Order: sequence, then structure tokens, then C-alpha cells
Amino acid sequence: MELLIIRHARPVAETRSEGEGSADPPLSPIGIKQAEATAEFLKDQGIQKIVSSTMTRAIQTAEPFSKLSGLEIEMIDDLKEADFDRNSYTPIEEMGPDHPFIKEYLENPESIFGGDLEGFRKRTTAAFNYLIEEYKSSVVAVFCHGMVMGVYLQSLLGHDNPVALQPDYCGITRVTASSSGLRSIRSINETSHVRHLLD
Repeated sequence: MELLIIRHARPVAETRSEGEGSADPPLSPIGIKQAEATAEFLKDQGIQKIVSSTMTRAIQTAEPFSKLSGLEIEMIDDLKEADFDRNSYTPIEEMGPDHPFIKEYLENPESIFGGDLEGFRKRTTAAFNYLIEEYKSSVVAVFCHGMVMGVYLQSLLGHDNPVALQPDYCGITRVTASSSGLRSIRSINETSHVRHLLD
């Protein structure tokens, strides 16, 4: 089977007050255009199943392709981002060098994974393994997040840095896989379909 793993489009920044729950921002106007361009590209890829993280920015990125293809979106909570429980979210392009998230990462890289990189790796890898087992011989589009993709690629490649391979908005990574355990990365961070919409 083949996984087309797609990072969400660009969201807006969002901060919630105490008691309002975790930040879960929608797409920005440019993000909506990125999602629409991605849908147009994906329509000729032979996709048979759409899966998304349960976070708004991933769902909204999947929706244009769902409407275009007529395929329903299956939500998988284990594909949500590592920092899903934070009360604020800022796109990396809007972060200055003094942003608290940057400082926190530089002081303790594992902090951006909720302090449990291995737990994050296990839950996201389990989600991909479920898809590989459940949808044998299918082509599956998976809409998720940068750190989800980066850590999964780290696991497949066996390298040390979980943030070395970070995709652009709507960047597509292709993995062919079998239930026997064989995994092959066919491409990383394809962006030709949205290059005109990336800053």
C-alpha cells in the first residue's frame, strides 16, 4: 500500500485563556488556498481513502479533497500534533528568536514533544501501522502535522534528529509499506503544487 502523508496548510495564530482549552486554530486565508491547490493535485493520485488528525488545521486541509473526491474523512486522534495540549499556537514564520517556544526548544528539545518524545513516537507510529494493516493494497492520503511526519521519518530512517526533516505546508511525503514490516520512502516534502503559495 502507499501512504501520501500531507502536512496541514498554514493556520492562524491562536491563544486561549485559562479554562478555554487547548489552542486548535483554523486555516488562514492563504492556508485555504494551499488546501485547495493540494486537493487539485491529489485528485489524480489514485487515492482511495482519506485520513486526518483530529485537529482543525488538518481537517480543514483535508476537506477540499474530500469534497472533490467524494471520499469521507476518517479521524484518527493519535495523528494529532505533539503540542496539542498547549493553550497557544503560533506558525513558525511568525515566531521571532525570543518566542517562548523557540527558547524552550533550545533549552530542552524534547519539551516540544510534551517531554515524552518516545511516547509521541509510539503513538504516531502505531497510527501509521494501523493504516498499513487496515488498508492493504490501497492508496491512503493522511493529513497531519510537521512533527508527526518528522518523527515518523526519523523512525524509518534511523537518524538521531526528530526535527531534521520538517515539511512545508501541504508538503507531501510518500511511503510504500506492507503489513510484513517493509517500509520504503519514495519522496519527502513534495511542494510543486503549492510552491507559488509558500512564503
